Amino acid sequence: MVAKRIIPCLDVKEGRTVKGVNFVDLRDVGDAVELGQYYARCGADELVYLDISATREGRNTFTRLVERIADGINIPFTVGGGISSLDDAARLLDAGADKISINSAAIANPSLIDSIAARYGSQFVVVAIDAKRMEDGIWRATTHGGSRPTDKELFSWAREAQERGAGEILFTSMNHDGTRSGYPCDTFARLSEEITIPIIASGGAGSVQDIADVLTVGRADAALAASIFHFGEITVGDLKKELKQMNIDVRL
Repeated sequence: MVAKRIIPCLDVKEGRTVKGVNFVDLRDVGDAVELGQYYARCGADELVYLDISATREGRNTFTRLVERIADGINIPFTVGGGISSLDDAARLLDAGADKISINSAAIANPSLIDSIAARYGSQFVVVAIDAKRMEDGIWRATTHGGSRPTDKELFSWAREAQERGAGEILFTSMNHDGTRSGYPCDTFARLSEEITIPIIASGGAGSVQDIADVLTVGRADAALAASIFHFGEITVGDLKKELKQMNIDVRL
């Protein structure tokens, strides 16, 4: 059995790690490379860096940062945010990123998944899906922080992304994101039946038990979190020790 992965997520603006709610009231929580090195020492399996800079200069700063991360961190890391073309993906992968994550651009242009996978391989492509359960009970992929539903239904879109060459799906329930009330484990479990590629769970973690539930009941392959690590509520190492005590296979 493949060990479950724990993945800290770092939002980056102009080269610094920040944390807020829906990108508002941002707080500086440290140098992106130093924080990544700290998480690696604590036992993180991978890292995700999301560029939330809005300007072209911010994008250039992020590319230079990716080069620093690649030089300074010895675990795999994924980068995302603002990737809308093959050239964008190529720039970041060539700078040293291990994987790229695409979301809105993949919805707008699904063939982008094919293009990146064809050039670099599926193992380099993570498709992020921010989905929301609507009043009719259907999970719809959304953009703009969950405020704009699309015509993409969660399960069919995940299958299409897999068929086009995605190597992993990063699924965030927008109904649960920020609530710290746990994950929709039944939805994650169904998603695991619909696709064969790994699923990363994001959004909703408020406790060790929440993460344990999504990795077992929800059958997710990895759990991604930010605030609980950034603000010192628990370390990656302590989280893994507690999961191990629950007989969940993680690398210590």
